[in-house]
Amino acid sequence: MKTKSYRTRYINKQALTRTCPSWVGRSVVLLVILNLPACGWFPAVNLAPKYEPPQYVVPDSWQGSSPFVVAKPSDEELRPDWWKLYADPTLDRLIEQAMVANPDLHAAAERFVQARDIMMATRSEYFPRLGIGMGASHNRQSFDRLFRPENSPLQSSTVDPGGIASWEPDFWSALRNAAQAEIYRAEERAAEYGLARLGIQAEVAANYFIVRGFDAQTAIYKQSIDLYKDTLNVVKTQFAGKIASALDVARVESLLYGTESRLARIEGQRKVAEQAIAVLINMTPDSFSIEPVDELRMANFAIPTTLPSTLLERRPDVAMMERRMAEANRVIGIARAAFFPKVSFRLTGGFEEKGLDLIKIANSFWSYGAAFELPLFQSGYRRAQLQQAWSAYRETEDLYRQTVLKAFREVANNLTMTNRLTVAVERQQAAVGANSKTQNLTLQLYRGGLANSLEVIYAQLGTLEARISSVEIKTELLKSSVELVRAFGGGWNRNQLPSDDEIQPFGIFDYSNLDKPKPVGGIDVNTGESSKPYHDLTKPVGP
Repeated sequence: MKTKSYRTRYINKQALTRTCPSWVGRSVVLLVILNLPACGWFPAVNLAPKYEPPQYVVPDSWQGSSPFVVAKPSDEELRPDWWKLYADPTLDRLIEQAMVANPDLHAAAERFVQARDIMMATRSEYFPRLGIGMGASHNRQSFDRLFRPENSPLQSSTVDPGGIASWEPDFWSALRNAAQAEIYRAEERAAEYGLARLGIQAEVAANYFIVRGFDAQTAIYKQSIDLYKDTLNVVKTQFAGKIASALDVARVESLLYGTESRLARIEGQRKVAEQAIAVLINMTPDSFSIEPVDELRMANFAIPTTLPSTLLERRPDVAMMERRMAEANRVIGIARAAFFPKVSFRLTGGFEEKGLDLIKIANSFWSYGAAFELPLFQSGYRRAQLQQAWSAYRETEDLYRQTVLKAFREVANNLTMTNRLTVAVERQQAAVGANSKTQNLTLQLYRGGLANSLEVIYAQLGTLEARISSVEIKTELLKSSVELVRAFGGGWNRNQLPSDDEIQPFGIFDYSNLDKPKPVGGIDVNTGESSKPYHDLTKPVGP
């Protein structure tokens, strides 16, 4: 019995040895097929429609004008550090701190990193999958087991290491289009980062000018309060001499106390605007303050404008929507590919033995094969997916057009507002001068007994209102100039987007720097020790 078993095993080993060259040849051929995607020339049909962004007919020039924009479009681009046009060192420092430490900006950068990694995960489906496995077991059966073969061992051990390789050839470019769609999504996230950065810069600048506007109003109210106190002393002196009445005293006191109340409200509003800046630069409000000033300085500069046709290249929100449209175009190709046959290849193999004497041809096992799937009838499922993909693409076209119209509206609005507010500032300054002159003359007449207290109060109140309105208009003008810069793209341009080749975060055989990919497009993230400085919310990070 033992001799027969040994002879049978020997004959099987001989047969396997004779077939080994054929097995090796098939394996080599299959491995070559599996590596065809890496060569870049594997034949495939791209079923995605040809993509071309819409070309809109736009005006040749801007209809509106602004004192902050040169008369003719300049060849110079709006500088990326546009806030330095205001020549305010405090504003420069605050925006630079926000660019370093703002958590919303960091989150936008992380979304870009995630999009790059998702693209890589999607792209990996295009390449062969290789893996190894190991199995081992030790088994014991009952001596009284029903139908137990005669002389079969009660205990047995097996060890079977093996491997598997699989690949789905991308004949219809479904995987290619999926990867390309994720590339476009990553570029959309890069544009979103540019939009977030510009928004934070504009928000810091706008809040800063609000704070400075409240500073100027505070100084005016304090000056007026000092004046009203002097007036009250004059009225009380005349009342003591029985020249003025108690009504005159009450009128001046009402004006004084009402102005002190308005001062308290302005001081509270200033604190709220200051606290908004604190959060933008990654600090708690109690740990942050801006030294007040007495005067609101106006900016005197010109913004290099752009032609309407080039505005679409300088707005990150427009670029973001265009990339979303390109992504939706690729999804159509994926939906179309679902109508065509799906082919996949699979190779498995290894060794199995009762003991540890594994690496022998006689102990080897292997199998390879292919699968073919063709959808015949699915009750309209795939057609519904295709029609949905087309509808989603047309929706992105509509949203892209709406974004373009919004860009033109914002530029036109802020051109108009800065122009009209500039005129308003000039006229209001004239009104301040006239009211101040009226106030001084009325007070002199009152002291000479030629005017009553009511006339004095009206004159002083008119001067206060004129000065406060002047500051408010100047603040609105500065905020509108910031919005105008933002509408022009704030120095951003489409060239700042990373290219398709730069989106890939790492090579398929790269196992270093696993915490984050190499920065591209000026977008980096903080990991490990580099993120600890941002944990202290009581100190500014940056200059």
